[in-house]
Amino acid sequence: MRQAEPPDIHNMAKICTEQSYPSRPQLSIHTPDDNIDVIDNGVSRHPSLCEDTCSEIQESLSAVGHLESRRSSFEGLGAMARLSNFLYMLRSWASHRMHPVAERPDSFLERFRGPELKEASSRGSNTQSLGHPDFHRKKKKDIWIMDPAGDTYYRWITVIAAPTFYNLMMLVTRACFNELQNNYTALWIILDYSSDLAYYADTFVRSRTGFLEQGLLVKDSKKLRDRYMRTKQFKYDMLSILPTDLLFLKVGYNNPELRFNRLFKMARLFEFFDRTETRTSFPNVFRISNLVLYILIIIHWNACVFYAISKTIGFGTDTWVYPNISHPEHGRLARKYIYCLYWSTLTLTTIGETPPPVRDVEYLFVVCDFLIGVLIFATIVGNVGAMISNMNASRADFQAKIDAIKQYMHFRKVSKDLEGRVIKWFDYLWIENKTCDEKEVLKTLPDKLKAEIAINVHLETLKKVRIFQDCEAGLLIELVLKLQPQVFSPGDYICKKGDIGREMYIIKEGKLAVVAEDGITQFVVLGDGAYFGEISILGIKGSKAGNRRTANIRSVGYSDLFALSKDDLMEALTEYPDAKKALEEKGKAMLMKDNMIDETIANAVSDPVELEVKISLLESSLEVVQSKLGRLMAEFSASQCKMKQRLSHIESKMISGAQQEELEDEVVELKKTQ
Repeated sequence: MRQAEPPDIHNMAKICTEQSYPSRPQLSIHTPDDNIDVIDNGVSRHPSLCEDTCSEIQESLSAVGHLESRRSSFEGLGAMARLSNFLYMLRSWASHRMHPVAERPDSFLERFRGPELKEASSRGSNTQSLGHPDFHRKKKKDIWIMDPAGDTYYRWITVIAAPTFYNLMMLVTRACFNELQNNYTALWIILDYSSDLAYYADTFVRSRTGFLEQGLLVKDSKKLRDRYMRTKQFKYDMLSILPTDLLFLKVGYNNPELRFNRLFKMARLFEFFDRTETRTSFPNVFRISNLVLYILIIIHWNACVFYAISKTIGFGTDTWVYPNISHPEHGRLARKYIYCLYWSTLTLTTIGETPPPVRDVEYLFVVCDFLIGVLIFATIVGNVGAMISNMNASRADFQAKIDAIKQYMHFRKVSKDLEGRVIKWFDYLWIENKTCDEKEVLKTLPDKLKAEIAINVHLETLKKVRIFQDCEAGLLIELVLKLQPQVFSPGDYICKKGDIGREMYIIKEGKLAVVAEDGITQFVVLGDGAYFGEISILGIKGSKAGNRRTANIRSVGYSDLFALSKDDLMEALTEYPDAKKALEEKGKAMLMKDNMIDETIANAVSDPVELEVKISLLESSLEVVQSKLGRLMAEFSASQCKMKQRLSHIESKMISGAQQEELEDEVVELKKTQ
């Protein structure tokens, strides 16, 4: 058999290169305007995937050639050789599955996170070492401690929840249905004492469960034991493991009601439910399931109590109790339990009719059942309604935004075409699950965790951006926290030539086209990981374009971008002058390559002495202005006081003159009357 020759690697690399995005010279050739080739971040900064693709092809072809050579070496040896080859590959696969190779940590994340903190061997005793100089010489023996925040603790409460649930459901059932207890005694003995062993182990685990003190996990066994013995749960745990089974020696084993003290361990079951609700990815589904489980437990207990009351009163003595068990149909164990469960469900849910009670005890029991049923119904309606509201909260908020914008566009008589584009944009956000406000969700987290989440979520995009590959970890945190996600519809312009550049953009997903003035002719297409616009916001000295955009960039389809504003970038670069200088040098090199920079201005270096003189002159001028301003304020205050005094003096004179005139008029009138 002739082996097929592998395709030419160089030809494939050539094809890959031809299919990749055009380079800068191609852009300048196709454009009618010489300035269009100066994109704020040219296509040359878009990382090409050709090299990676070709290397992957080479690896694949070498692997194929290796397998083919091995296969040809076994030709003619028969089925045994092929079988041995198959067994060898199977063995290799099994060894890789049993001993997986440790995944190499991502260098991008490692540089951001830094070295992982190793857990101290005696974290809980750190405070003690401060007061004892010879603490390090007396090394204590490490003891086993359960970390309540770890996965091991959750696994343990999952294990202990099983015997707790078993006792909750089966003790009352065995105590009421004697036939169930008598027929499976050996099974109950095994399960009971297995659960007791789990209870004893859980008591030990509780005494070794750590807690935080000054933010550190305490590992002192005496402290843990003393703290556990002071809690209320310690009393319940002691009650749950009391050896009440010793009474079986006197009354017999078929009295499981003597083991009801095991129900004091119920707190572990509730803790398991709470932890699971926190960890699950479907909390609403778990809450509904948990609510249904609680209702079933109540119905189960109520059915067992109904059967016990019927047994005490007498089966078949009236119409309310369980029918006479002498009847073959009603004497079966399955029928007994199902009938009682049916009666309990009808009574507690109040959705069906049951035989009316006859005796006083029966009336009291039914009244209690009705009250419990009302509470159950109210709980179901309230909880299910709240859960459904929470499940549809995001959709309701999103729909409210759409309705508000629709109403506004209708009121302002927006064109149908624009209205349709807006609605399609909202539809895209909902379909692609982009309606979540990340800042609102993560606002309660510290900046460190928010930055780490953002890097993990957008890792594949950020790794392609060269501006992030060489920057420091602190600057990376600053920049990532300031990125603003934006979504553009098909045909939207991200920027136009001549616009003032206030943001730089990073393409997360989608395609952007550099187009001519007509908006149709495409010069180049930018893909995931490309970034542009940083030159216009860096304010490079000597740039002929200044802070203006030098190209028209339009979205081909729906595009997800990250925007970084000029103010945010400058604020982040304030504390990182080396990074700022490196970015300016890169931008200057790109502008020089496109002949879009005035080298005389760019290379002009200000004299440090001259700068110091200017700064000193400004400081002196500022002092003079401040002194003059203070003098003017003092003169203004003095003149204001003098003006107030003159006004008050004039007012007093006017009042006295008016009074004198009134007196003279009165004297004249008196003389006339005489």
